[in-house]
Amino acid sequence: MQVSIETISGLERRLTVGVDAQEVDDKVTAKLQESAKSIRLPGFRPGKVPFKVVRQRFGAGIRQEVVGEVINRSFYDAITQEDVQPAGQPNIEPLKDEAGQDLEYIATFEVYPEIELKDFSTISVSRLVAEIGDEDVDKVVENIRNQKATWEVVERVAADKDRVNIDYNGTKDGEAFDGGQAEASDLVLGSGRMVPGFEDAIVGMAAGDEKTVPLTFPEDYHADDLKGAGVEFKIKVNSVSEQRLPELNEELFSQFGVTDGDEEKFRAEVRSNMARELEGATKAKLKSRLFKALSDSHEIEIPKAMITSEIGALRQQMLSQFGGGQQFDASIFPDEIFSGEAEKRVTLGLLVAEVTKVAKLEADADKVREKIEEMAATYEQPEQVLQYYYSNEQALNGVQSAVMEDQVVDHLLSQAQVTDEAVSYEDALRPDPQEEPDSDEA
Repeated sequence: MQVSIETISGLERRLTVGVDAQEVDDKVTAKLQESAKSIRLPGFRPGKVPFKVVRQRFGAGIRQEVVGEVINRSFYDAITQEDVQPAGQPNIEPLKDEAGQDLEYIATFEVYPEIELKDFSTISVSRLVAEIGDEDVDKVVENIRNQKATWEVVERVAADKDRVNIDYNGTKDGEAFDGGQAEASDLVLGSGRMVPGFEDAIVGMAAGDEKTVPLTFPEDYHADDLKGAGVEFKIKVNSVSEQRLPELNEELFSQFGVTDGDEEKFRAEVRSNMARELEGATKAKLKSRLFKALSDSHEIEIPKAMITSEIGALRQQMLSQFGGGQQFDASIFPDEIFSGEAEKRVTLGLLVAEVTKVAKLEADADKVREKIEEMAATYEQPEQVLQYYYSNEQALNGVQSAVMEDQVVDHLLSQAQVTDEAVSYEDALRPDPQEEPDSDEA
């Protein structure tokens, strides 16, 4: 086998490979002979078709199959010989493929970039520190009550935060427009769901009241034909309902696992859950900030093939998330939507892999089991969850990857400059600006 390699530009390489003709022809002949034993053709007994006929009828197809196998094997041997690691599938271009002549082809591909890690002590990140106060617990308890609230029809005029059941009909220049009509539609006043002024107009109306209200759509409304347009809505109120919050009693407590306690134990359980959520949020933010600082401190060339692959993964993720089980044309999501996020992910993935290699990190088996046991504890039969992970290689690899990522974080934090930043409980849970999607991507 003859091999030569050249750099086209940056990370792109061109590999020229030549394979001895005898090797290819021998493999073709051997495969034809093996196939001849089972070939059936009219006029011949099974397995007795003359080899010349077999070659005439099936030689081209068999050779194509053999050439594919030879190219795959020889390409692997060639990159091993030249000590290069392709970042993605190669583009194969046959140069010569004829019986009796050496097989020649060109493989074009990108390689992984060489990364020189910076001194991690130059990385600075802030770690959020928050306390859970009684007022924070009060807010969460109130949110719980709101989630479990019921609505009761009342005989009075509607007020802010009431739920009204309405019919409405919107017109523009006397003509109905799309989305401007509904019957028996529930609306919570003050929710901001409707065009500005719509909900305000209903405040003070009672069941059976009707009103026609002139309104103007915002200039930035999503429908072009309604941007800044003046319209009229005819509104009829069918009913007015008032929110009823549940009492803090045993019935409510039992829904959250507190079956033998009072309000004090319920609040203690709420606080405990808040503490777990706070710990998870602050750890996630610190990790996100640390990885962003790591990426910002390095400039590396990224293989285009890896970007393309990551764009495909992000597109599939979006299709799965919003498809609702339906089939969608993937082309409705152009590459530009995902390119920025794909570049960030690939860059970080390359850096984390390099840190892992240089620091000689390996997934700690005890930490892997601890993480699996932590997840299993939320199930009724945790031993079955443990068995599942340790009998499913793909699932176990996922946990090992997560543990390895945590170990990379610990390694970086041991060298980086970390300062504590005191914040409120609510601010600790609020996403960092860089964690929120760009407006264009959203």
